[in-house]
Amino acid sequence: MISNTQTYNEMWQQCLAHLRTQTTEEEFSKWFEPIVPLEFDGTTLRLRVPNASYVYQIEKNYLKFLRPIISQLYGLQTKLFYAVPKPVPAPQPEVDTTEIRRAIVQNDTANIQNPLTIPGLRRLKIDPNLSPGLRFSNYIEGNCNRLARSAGMAIAINPGNNPFNPLYIYGDSGLGKTHVVQAIGHEICERHPELQVLYVSMNKFQAQFQRAYLSDKKGELNDFIHFYQMIDVLIIDDIQELTGKPGTQNVFFNIFNHLHLSGKQLILTSDKPPVELKDIEERLLTRFKWGLTTQIQTPDYQTKIKIIKAKVDKLNVPISEEVVAFLAENISANVREIEGALSSLVANASFMGRRITTSLAKEILKVYVQLTQKEITIDHIIDVVCEHQNIDRTRLNSTERTRDVAQSRQIAMYLAKLHTKAPLTAIGSAIGGRNHATVLHSCKAITNLIETDKNFRRQVEEIQRLVLS
Repeated sequence: MISNTQTYNEMWQQCLAHLRTQTTEEEFSKWFEPIVPLEFDGTTLRLRVPNASYVYQIEKNYLKFLRPIISQLYGLQTKLFYAVPKPVPAPQPEVDTTEIRRAIVQNDTANIQNPLTIPGLRRLKIDPNLSPGLRFSNYIEGNCNRLARSAGMAIAINPGNNPFNPLYIYGDSGLGKTHVVQAIGHEICERHPELQVLYVSMNKFQAQFQRAYLSDKKGELNDFIHFYQMIDVLIIDDIQELTGKPGTQNVFFNIFNHLHLSGKQLILTSDKPPVELKDIEERLLTRFKWGLTTQIQTPDYQTKIKIIKAKVDKLNVPISEEVVAFLAENISANVREIEGALSSLVANASFMGRRITTSLAKEILKVYVQLTQKEITIDHIIDVVCEHQNIDRTRLNSTERTRDVAQSRQIAMYLAKLHTKAPLTAIGSAIGGRNHATVLHSCKAITNLIETDKNFRRQVEEIQRLVLS
């Protein structure tokens, strides 16, 4: 941290001098002169602003001027944090406290229709809105979701005070995003019962905001904002529903800022990574990327085996290993489809009074899911990768370490592990005589690139589509 206070104050004065030339005198006097620099630790510049309106105005109207100046004077990676003083409550007239006391002593908050307007709400335990069955104890972990689960457990241990704030989890529908974030919520409730945890979908948040905004009741919008600002762990599902809703984006921005600056935990899910979201303000997208962004992918063969076996145990029905393997091989979609297909199979077997066999599974599931028509082999994967990457098979299997060849080799290993039952040693042997450790390293390297590089992810998805076609 910079010890010479004058240093960053002087830099802020230089910043103001630049801003004065790019704004009107009235704008400068109103929105910038009242700002006081509090601290600069080398990466974060803390600014005290009179109220939340300043945060909104600066981020919406002046950040395009301010950001380049801050980067030039303080450093390219400098983050801005705004310190907003808490308002001093005005003296309240004498009121009848009968209803307030009645609200405070309520134990069953589930029956409160609109908790935002109930006096004494801060003394009530808010219903976290978590489904009882969505816990870590019944969440199947695999390579497809391991990072999300591990980060979630770290958050549960120390919510708000960790590198994963916000935690942004994305992936296609039905892959278990809601399950893992609700499991995090349950874990936090058990470890930290004193914290206020709330799970809410963005659609519900939007509906609540609209109702408060359009209400004739004075102050209901403020009540709505204050309610969310008192949450310790806020879990928002389907954040992509913010698209094209500027009013909701504005209010969520202010809530997000307040919670993050207060050291509260935010957990978000989406069907897309932040960089692919459209019609959402850049200031929000930037904040979504402050913590950890991780993808939940389609489960691999071994994970599908675990999911099916867990579901079978829950249904308490006898199913052979052969049938389990058949289902894992032929249902290539998401977790929800796997569970639905298995339930359909069990129900039909019960109604028809037949044992669950592979032939019955084929008969029942052909109308439920599209079964894989051909077996995917390592040789087939190698051929597809070589053709797509325009690389000769001999080069792929050689010791050549040029970037394009090495990366193509890693993609082939990754897809072979994902779409075949072959052990790592067999995959390595088929692709240049590598050992299992090399295959494992290659799979991890490709997984990391998929999670961090949008263009690379699209490339792998295209090759995978060709492999499966």
